Amino acid sequence: MPLYKTINPNSQTTVKIWKISESYDDLIKPITLKPESLERVLGMKSELHQRGFLSVRHLLAEFGYNDEDLFYDENGKPHLKDGKQISITHSFNFSAVIVSDHIVGIDIEKQRDKITIIAHKFIDYEFDYLDKTASDYIRKLTAIWCVKESLYKLFATPGLSFKKYFLVIPFEIIDEETVAWIDYKDKKHRYNIHFLEFEGFTCAYAIA
Repeated sequence: MPLYKTINPNSQTTVKIWKISESYDDLIKPITLKPESLERVLGMKSELHQRGFLSVRHLLAEFGYNDEDLFYDENGKPHLKDGKQISITHSFNFSAVIVSDHIVGIDIEKQRDKITIIAHKFIDYEFDYLDKTASDYIRKLTAIWCVKESLYKLFATPGLSFKKYFLVIPFEIIDEETVAWIDYKDKKHRYNIHFLEFEGFTCAYAIA
């Protein structure tokens, strides 16, 4: 079943994860897209991206919404017409949507060795506690990226540097949670972040 997992972090928040196993044709047939969404999906060069986009619309349906209920602001942040908070992510063959009464952010990433090449671009303080020789090094890097990306979506301030403004305290993968800070304009914002792993992927979600 494509709906892979449902999580209820609290009574006002639900996370739904979709495993994208369907073809493009099977995904697009059951849903109705507004003209700009159809134009957008038809303009995508990668079928993987098309299927990710369409699977998100199926996730919306699981929440009782349709494509008409979703819109984006000038910064590309998604919103729902009923005023509920939403965040969206997809990576390869997984997608996820979080809907809440609170401001939220979510991210999914595939765990890949090449994250070590870009680690210096999004990590500063965290290098103090990371062990590059540890068997879970790639998984921890991926978790940190997901945590910071989910917070970036939640904070909705374009251009913030992950390396400069975001800080994730030491954690263990088994904990499936950590604390992270955004230190911006002389104010420190503290967040409890949850994350989980499945089939070589990491997902993190932040709730304000």
